[in-house]
Amino acid sequence: MKRSFKIILSLGVAVLGGFAYGTIALRRGESINSAYVLIAAVCTYVIGYRFYSKWIAASVLTLNDRRATPCEVHDDGKDFVKTNKWIVFGHHFAAIAGPGPLVGPVLAAQFGYLPGMLWILIGAVLGGAVQDFVILFASMRRNGKSLGQMMKEEMNSTAGALASVAILAILTILLAVLALVVVKVLAESPWGVFTVAATVPIALTMGCYLRFVRIGKVLEASAFGVALLLLAVWGGKLVYQSPHWSQVFGFCDLTVALGIIGYGLISASLPVWLLLAPRDYLSTFMKLGTICALALGILCVLPDLQMPAISRFVDGSGLVVAGKVFPFCFITIACGAISGFHTLIASGTTPKMISRESYARHIGYGAMCCESFVAIMALIAACTLEPGVYLSMNVKGEAAVTVAKVTALGFPVTVEQMNSLAQQLGEKSLFGRTGGAATLAVGMAHIFSKTFNGRWLDLWYHFAIMFEALFILTTLDAGTRVGRYLIQQVLGRIWQPLGDPKNSRAIPLASVIMVGAWGYFLIQGVRDPLGGINSLWPLFGIANQMLAAMALCLATTIILKTQLLRGNGILTGRKSLVLITLVPLVWLLAVTMTAGVEKIFNADPRIGFLAQAKSLDGKLAALQNAVVTAPAGQKSETVARAQKAVQENRTLHFNNLLDAGVTAAFLVLAVTIVSLSLREWILLLRGRRLPKLSENDPVWLPEYAVKEAGQDLRPLAGTVALTVVLAKELSGEAGLERSRSADKICHCEIGGNHQASHKSDQQLYLEMTERRFNGVRRCC
Repeated sequence: MKRSFKIILSLGVAVLGGFAYGTIALRRGESINSAYVLIAAVCTYVIGYRFYSKWIAASVLTLNDRRATPCEVHDDGKDFVKTNKWIVFGHHFAAIAGPGPLVGPVLAAQFGYLPGMLWILIGAVLGGAVQDFVILFASMRRNGKSLGQMMKEEMNSTAGALASVAILAILTILLAVLALVVVKVLAESPWGVFTVAATVPIALTMGCYLRFVRIGKVLEASAFGVALLLLAVWGGKLVYQSPHWSQVFGFCDLTVALGIIGYGLISASLPVWLLLAPRDYLSTFMKLGTICALALGILCVLPDLQMPAISRFVDGSGLVVAGKVFPFCFITIACGAISGFHTLIASGTTPKMISRESYARHIGYGAMCCESFVAIMALIAACTLEPGVYLSMNVKGEAAVTVAKVTALGFPVTVEQMNSLAQQLGEKSLFGRTGGAATLAVGMAHIFSKTFNGRWLDLWYHFAIMFEALFILTTLDAGTRVGRYLIQQVLGRIWQPLGDPKNSRAIPLASVIMVGAWGYFLIQGVRDPLGGINSLWPLFGIANQMLAAMALCLATTIILKTQLLRGNGILTGRKSLVLITLVPLVWLLAVTMTAGVEKIFNADPRIGFLAQAKSLDGKLAALQNAVVTAPAGQKSETVARAQKAVQENRTLHFNNLLDAGVTAAFLVLAVTIVSLSLREWILLLRGRRLPKLSENDPVWLPEYAVKEAGQDLRPLAGTVALTVVLAKELSGEAGLERSRSADKICHCEIGGNHQASHKSDQQLYLEMTERRFNGVRRCC
């Protein structure tokens, strides 16, 4: 009965999803309701998690709850900490769900809703979630080692060294862009600054409460944490309405940037239980709660998508993202589909906190599906705005010039309309709010406000701002901590004490180096005359996808070795299983290599870094001449304006040359690492290199620990691959052969003893489990 219900439910989900996809595909030339996109997305995630992730867990990775995880073996109360699985899920989701799923889909909405929607859904279920799951599992089996360390051990020292350099360089760019998005959304916004700043003491209070006052009382801490967070949003409104406090918290962009740099420095050094874990867990309530509320709001309001399925900007003429839909749509939307940054978290903080291997499925695969759902919500919120309002917010420039430019493209909007909307939202202006975060907040506020008959638009807007800033800051502090781990690994090779994670002097030093690196690019972006996002976001996308390609190279190598090792046992290794990571790798390489070459060498100054630098050089002489020939009567004002134009010209020129150099370095590193990986795969397949895995020796948990985790291992019984792995683990050097029958094990050799058996896989599995718990080393 239960099985029949599951089958009927799965068929129902498939039919409902097929209906939604069919409606989206067949309706052209007319507006479509956003509910169809929402339904298609939910059905896709349910099917992917229910079937694809379970198949990977059982057939490819063979998760084993009896095997101790790194936090069980190395519990130190600082980095390796046994943590409740839902708090780990909250931390992991909050850490990976940064600006990518929020900002990327909003910026890519200029291409229309269809390209972004398909990339988010297909990329996440078949690529991003698989990548996160496999890398998390691999790091758990290797004492929580980083991506660079695993590449060194599983491939070779050259690949590991290059990967470490590439990871640090890419991570620097990623964190700088994350911080820049926060700066753009919080600058000159006293309401937002107060609300976001209040989340820090709230998280510290939660951490101390769970550590010292009421140990393990997660529900209690969650209740007062969420209550204080909502109170902070209301307090922000009082700050905004007060002339004095509004001026106090109305920081400029440079001040906000310096504050974020200071926050990153502190958060990377504090123990994980004090700020990082409780803050991420707290923000997860707000993130998932807000996204679910937004989904319900969409179903209640049923707004139509104002953007077409495919817009006129797919030809590369877009005002928000310069370039054609391929490849720039696929690097603009990174974290919502597949993101290399996730692998730094999956091989950084999360594997040091997760207490059972089976949790890797819902934390690795499940959290990525949740993040992809966030990206779909962001895409819907952006596409329900009027295109004129959307474009006016995301184009840098004076109000009148921006309105004229947008209206000339066929998207009518007025200065009065934008100013009126800003007043309703409690903001001074909405023009030039580049970065996408403010655009998403406006879209969310409209949906929430319509749900409540058009009320509290300003409150909903600033709630959305707080929601977005929490998303990004939690990624920023987790990413900085991962960067600190990597810096310490490098410093440890110079002087061993600097690599000690418990060294009280090495931690601040590594934190200063990491924060100083991304802080430099952050300040550069803040001072960029075009707003920073226009030039740095494509670089962010390229860097992110390059890192994902490196992670997929490692995942493919591990899966290939695993299958080759299984070929010596009871079943023949299925080398075709490498396709689950190899196919996404090939697609990512095609996208990122094309985008990288376009950004460097494209002749259009709007796209190519070198072309724009050349164009700026051509304008420099005229700008310098304007300074010299300024009229005598208006010399001071005119000269100041001309000098500012010259300074902006030189700033943009330097930024473009720097971005071109960084992009070229990323391309060279990626090509080198992929070439080394390909060589490794060929040697393995030809038998010239032994498929040796660098997993740590297993440490087995006692029976009570598994029971305490509430795990029932029997549903996985009957899987031949799992039986083989368990038999080898229990017997040490066990030689196993498979009979001609596909579902019978006829022979088992352990320590020289041979006994015939005709038991089923399930019977053998259960007997092995029982004997293991009773301390018996035999399986037959």
